[in-house]
Amino acid sequence: MDATPADLEPAKMEEPGYRDPPPFEFSAQGQALTFYPAGADRLAALLDLIASAKASLNLCFYIFAEDASSRRVRDALVEAALCGVEVKLVIDGFGAAASDAFFQPLCDAGGEVWRFSSRWTQRYLIRNHQKMVIADNTRAMVGGFNVEDSYFDPPQANGWNDLGVVIEGSLVAMLDRWFDRMQGWVSQPRPRWRTIRRIVREWDAGEGPVQLLVGGPTRGLSSWARCVSNDLIRGERLDMMMAYFSPPRRLVRRIARIAAKGHTKLVLAGKSDNGATIGAARALYRPMLRKGAMVWEFVPCKLHTKLIVLDDRVYIGSANFDMRSLYINLELMVLIEDASLAERMRAFIAQHADASLAITPEVHEVRATWWNRLRWRLSWFLVGVLDYTVSRRLNLGL
Repeated sequence: MDATPADLEPAKMEEPGYRDPPPFEFSAQGQALTFYPAGADRLAALLDLIASAKASLNLCFYIFAEDASSRRVRDALVEAALCGVEVKLVIDGFGAAASDAFFQPLCDAGGEVWRFSSRWTQRYLIRNHQKMVIADNTRAMVGGFNVEDSYFDPPQANGWNDLGVVIEGSLVAMLDRWFDRMQGWVSQPRPRWRTIRRIVREWDAGEGPVQLLVGGPTRGLSSWARCVSNDLIRGERLDMMMAYFSPPRRLVRRIARIAAKGHTKLVLAGKSDNGATIGAARALYRPMLRKGAMVWEFVPCKLHTKLIVLDDRVYIGSANFDMRSLYINLELMVLIEDASLAERMRAFIAQHADASLAITPEVHEVRATWWNRLRWRLSWFLVGVLDYTVSRRLNLGL
């Protein structure tokens, strides 16, 4: 008798005891890295980084809400500004719900706040999706998380599963240099769009094992899209933990090619704030599964982590693996090539695979009724084609 979807759920998913891993440290290529998988630890690290600043704080977030966590972060910034720290904050005009009144105490204390694309224009839906905090040009924090309660809530409250990384090393100076260029643009009274496109296009990501990649609306591929696309051509081993997965089909074929060599492991979202993103990913499973890819859906809570390990190269930052993050939004991805770090992050991804539903070819076929396939294809069109096409047109045909 054929198995039903309920029969295929692993027993461990019935156990309510899943916990995010504790913080862990790693040194690679001269970078001291501290990883924060749990929301409460991430918030504490963010507040500690702000409190530690003596001279400057540069911050950029896509979402900044008006809730308990957001007030704690804002108040910490106000305290820093009152102590003489130069505070600069860039938020996205589309994603950030916090009002000007919410930030007025920070401005009154001497801080500065800018909104990316705050006016309604033909490019309004091009989003500044980056997340970074830089203290005194010596310590920085990057990742996929935003400033909102749900990004710091535990799995039991269906908080977002995410990852923040505090960095000390040469990457911090790269981040500071990138922030200066972006903030210099957004602080202009009438910033010209062709200027930010040129800044993205001309950005020097660095060479060697440590690079700072940026994505954005530019002609041709940004450093982030070009680098990961080329690595998928050459790659022999791929592990990925990704919130939103709806890449172009040519990249799906490259992933399937790596899978045919024997090692492709993908941990993707089983829960999200947008069901269409899950359907869009499921529309792409079959060609990868046929080539031997191992796919899991993370179900303890919503998945928001963006982590890729390709051979010995580790990508971590703000970018999803979808059309918008690859080609449209301003994104920030740290790239470190280090075999030991790659193995550590593969183990981290494997921890989450153990808490996920394995999507075997049999599970996928049971799910793939004609009605579900239709919904998945529609989801992929909405997420991967329509939204991307509209964005391209809003950006005058990138």
